Amino acid sequence: MPHSIWGAAVLTGLAQALAAPTLQQQQSGTLNNLRAISPLNAQVAWASGAGGTYTFTKNGGTTWKAGVVPGAEALDFRDVQVIRTQEAYLLSIGNGTDSRIYHTVDGGKTWELQFKNQEDAAFYDCFAFWDPDHAIVMSDAVNARFPVRRTTNGRFWQDVGDHLPAAQTGEAAFASSGTCVATQGEDRAWIATGGAPEARILATTDGGNSWKAYGTPIVQGTPVSGIFTVAFRDALHGILAGGDLDQNTRTRNVAVSSDGGKTWTLATNAPFTGAAFGLSYTSAHDQGPNNKGVVITGPGGAAWSPDEGATWNRLPGVNGYWAVAFGNSQVGWLVGTEGRILKLIF
Repeated sequence: MPHSIWGAAVLTGLAQALAAPTLQQQQSGTLNNLRAISPLNAQVAWASGAGGTYTFTKNGGTTWKAGVVPGAEALDFRDVQVIRTQEAYLLSIGNGTDSRIYHTVDGGKTWELQFKNQEDAAFYDCFAFWDPDHAIVMSDAVNARFPVRRTTNGRFWQDVGDHLPAAQTGEAAFASSGTCVATQGEDRAWIATGGAPEARILATTDGGNSWKAYGTPIVQGTPVSGIFTVAFRDALHGILAGGDLDQNTRTRNVAVSSDGGKTWTLATNAPFTGAAFGLSYTSAHDQGPNNKGVVITGPGGAAWSPDEGATWNRLPGVNGYWAVAFGNSQVGWLVGTEGRILKLIF
C-alpha cells in the first residue's frame, strides 16, 4: 500500500511557486535532544530522541505531549514512524541489545518491545515503512554482511541480510536523522551507506527480496564520511546528502538521481559547513513530476531548494537541527538539540 493511505492532503503546483517558509518555534515538552521526526499529516507528527524520549502532537504543534518509554531511559531513539494518530514505532540505536524497536497503539500509554538485537556487533541505524505492516530496518555491516531486517506484518522482524550485496570493509550507515533508509510506493527502498572506500546506495524494487549496489559521487573514503540521508519523490527521482564529520567545511555532499538510484549526479553543495544530517522533499505525501522542493539540515545550518538541489536558500539563524520531514506540501518540522522543534510553513 502506498504512503497516501495514511490520509495526507494532496496539494499540487508546489515547485514553481515555492517561496521562503514561515518559521514557528514550538515547545516539544522535553529538553532532550531530538533526532527524528515523522509527520502523518499537517496536524499529527511524532518525534524521538535521547533519554528514551518521544513526543507527539495532534494539533499541528500547538501543543506537544512528551514521554519516556519505561525501561528505555538510557536509550537513544534515532528513528520514529507514525502510523496513526495514536500509533507509532520507535527505533533505538547502539551495539547489541541497545538496538531495539518499540511499538505503541495508544499514544505512548503502553509500549511493546518488538525487537531487541542479540548480535553484539550489529548496530541498527534507521527504518522506513512502505505501509503500516511492511517495513525495513538497516544495520551496520557485521563480517561483510548487512543484518538488515524486514517485517511483513508490523510485528516480527526477520533477517533478510542474505539478500543484500556483500559489505565493504567498515561499511555502515549514519544514524543521524532516521533517513538512511527511504521507501517509495509498494516495494521500492534505498539504503544509504558510508564509512567505507565507496559511499553506496543499496536498492530494491521487490520489497527487499533482492538488492543491487550503486556508487555515488559524494565525499567518501573515510570511516566518518559518506551518505547520511536519502529521499525519493517517485520511483525514479531521488536526492541524497552527507559529508564528512571530520571536515567543518563545504564539501561535495549532495547528489540527485533520475533513474531510481542507479546513477547519481552531483548537485549544488549544501550552503552550510559540515555534514548534512537529514533532508526531505516538501512533497513527501504529494509526489509528482513538478514537486522538487527540498529542505536540508545539519548541525551547521539548514536550507531549502525549489529545484531539487540545483540552488539553495539558507534558513537564517537556523542550526543544530538534525532531522526534517513534511506532513504535506506546505507543512513540515525540523527537530534538533535541547528538544527544539521548528515548524516550516511554505
